[in-house]
Amino acid sequence: MRSRAAGTLIESPEITPDELQLAVRNHSMPLEALRYPITPLGLHYLLIHFDIPYVDPDTYELFIGGHVHNPFRVNLEELKSRPAKTLAVTFECAGNGRARLAPRPLSQPWLGEAVGTAEWTGISLASILREAGVRDGAVDVVFTGLDRGVQGEVDQQYERSLSIEDAMRDEVLVVPGWYGMTHVKWLRSITVLDREFEGYQQARAYHFRTVEGDAGDPVTRILPRALMVPPGVPDFMSRMRFVEAAVITIEGRAWSGRGAIERVEFSSDGGASWSEAKLEDELSPYAWRGWKTTWNATRPGEYELCARATDSSGNVQPLEQNWNFEGVQNNAVQRIHVIVGPADREQAPVDSL
Repeated sequence: MRSRAAGTLIESPEITPDELQLAVRNHSMPLEALRYPITPLGLHYLLIHFDIPYVDPDTYELFIGGHVHNPFRVNLEELKSRPAKTLAVTFECAGNGRARLAPRPLSQPWLGEAVGTAEWTGISLASILREAGVRDGAVDVVFTGLDRGVQGEVDQQYERSLSIEDAMRDEVLVVPGWYGMTHVKWLRSITVLDREFEGYQQARAYHFRTVEGDAGDPVTRILPRALMVPPGVPDFMSRMRFVEAAVITIEGRAWSGRGAIERVEFSSDGGASWSEAKLEDELSPYAWRGWKTTWNATRPGEYELCARATDSSGNVQPLEQNWNFEGVQNNAVQRIHVIVGPADREQAPVDSL
């Protein structure tokens, strides 16, 4: 483990230029930011499918229409004047962990840090739909973004939908509990349909498929995951950790969109044995939950630290990678390689001399 070279964070072949272009446009949350219940501004993960559109706040309008009685337009100032609420919500990209799959699906190469928690302020979607007067027979609500591009040989606006039942939930100003692809940015319209939406991002992308040609299952709610703040100090390239021999505190966050977090377990031997961590109080029903435990790291040597979460619906993180063609919903347990004991050489800081 001590001899791991640069570029060995993943086992698949080297990163491609196409993946690199995506990686430099988007960024993940540094794991040390897990110390904060609300991710600091600028450290929340970021994924943008196409280009960032130019939006002039003075001329922006949102159109609400389709299968409704009273279609209407509303500008930004009018939206801001409406009653709003604030929710702490954890977002996670559906492709989080994709880069650790072998063979690696070619898309944004996330390792495992494509997550963040923010306080989101906005107006209830249900209030907008009630004002528009949804007609009988409504099936889906489609959200169309201003960002446009080509994917799967289809020139498209970024569009996703929710069922009318999900769209009318009280907490939907973002969509708590769902993977990040659900949260359409730079909205230009909200359209109610009397049929299922079959746009590219809804019907073709974001499906869990393990058999070529199979339609697969659509990605929806977030599977449970626990992440820990890496202890000690990192090797610059490999990010392997060096920890001084001591009893140390291990902390992190856990979340799920399929039930409340009920248990987080910690392992220092690669998952051969587990101990239960202490859970902190919930920040909100829609946000990650803090956890802490202690590790008796007094014996020098090499270790593999793991964390896994269990939610109230009985979902447990798997130990192995969850391979599929798109690299989505891979919530295998986090593994951090650690050396207890000093590095081969140490340079004392000048201010300590």
